Amino acid sequence: MAKIVCVLYDDPVKGYPKSYARDDLPQLERYPDGQTLPTPRAIDFTPGTLLGSVSGELGLRKYLEANGHELVVTSSKDGAGSVLDRELHDAEIVISQPFWPAYMTAERIARAPKLKMIVTAGIGSDHTDLQAAMDRGITVAEVTYCNSNSVAEHVVMMTLGLVRNYIPSYNWVTKGGWNIADCVARSYDVEGMHVGTVAAGRIGLRVLRLLKPFDMKLHYMDRHRLPEAVERELNLTHHTNLESLTRVCDVVTLNCPLHPETEHMINADSLKKFKRGAYLINTARGKLCDTNAVVAALESGQLAGYAGDVWFPQPAPADHPWRSMPHHGMTPHISGTSLSAQARYAAGTREILECYFEGRPIRNEYLIVQGGSLAGVGAHSYSAGNATKGSEEAARFRQK
Repeated sequence: MAKIVCVLYDDPVKGYPKSYARDDLPQLERYPDGQTLPTPRAIDFTPGTLLGSVSGELGLRKYLEANGHELVVTSSKDGAGSVLDRELHDAEIVISQPFWPAYMTAERIARAPKLKMIVTAGIGSDHTDLQAAMDRGITVAEVTYCNSNSVAEHVVMMTLGLVRNYIPSYNWVTKGGWNIADCVARSYDVEGMHVGTVAAGRIGLRVLRLLKPFDMKLHYMDRHRLPEAVERELNLTHHTNLESLTRVCDVVTLNCPLHPETEHMINADSLKKFKRGAYLINTARGKLCDTNAVVAALESGQLAGYAGDVWFPQPAPADHPWRSMPHHGMTPHISGTSLSAQARYAAGTREILECYFEGRPIRNEYLIVQGGSLAGVGAHSYSAGNATKGSEEAARFRQK
């Protein structure tokens, strides 16, 4: 029997839904690059229901308990006496989502002698100290591609929202106003603007494809250059460094993984090299940016707007400066946990668990760490090391 600790975000304030806005989800056959969707032997949930909160349990309880395993589901993950810390001593598997991450630091891993696998129900395993996992021989896996398109759609929404000044305009309506001049004084068209993505993997490339019909001029920076045919198709300009990209782009979107090489890549010095009045979109990881440098750039006008779906730590404390900075379009980390995406990453988590318990290989595209080294997609996207420093600040979210 294995013990699985699953850390999920809290249920809705008014309780777990009894009904939903829509009755079903579109049926997808495969991802754009041909990768198949998750293929578990079965699922015990209805696609389109809320699976990522505590009561949803990722649809795993029936499967795990039927096979003699113990499942502990909690949202308590930070601070002294958290349920996660209390349950780690005999846990074999820890599962969490990037939106409400169980920060698996070296200290926590050291307190979990039976731990064999850490699973991200979603994409992005930077909340695990990958070096500590390698040193201990722990497998780290995530459900690659499950919510890439979901995040890309969020990037497009945030880009249009910032450039067209949507949120302040909406707020005038809710306040009973009709203040057109106030609304349009910061509103522009995206047509003809230069937009660049930092990283052109599944999310970054999808963003470029979605923005092409807006007649924007497309740029990208990536250490893995895209095929020449793709560059011609989208009329892409490739950049070899951040300064080259930000010097010419009106909109910059961050779509790269967080690891020691990318931590705080957006800082006071790099922001000085942006075009004045550029917009910065970040649905990747909050720690790619220096928090205070972003605030200062918005206050000075160097940035015209910042829309972020990611913070560090998560959840962000109530006094996090990104909650109150000017010209922002921040959301809680929701881009990759739409009800559509949840159905995919819940199924992918089930597939990973089935492979683990049945002794079958986990898909190469799901692997981040295995056998003491970076593996699969992890070897392509990550570098060795640790990006969890400072995660203890997440405990302040619940402090009054």
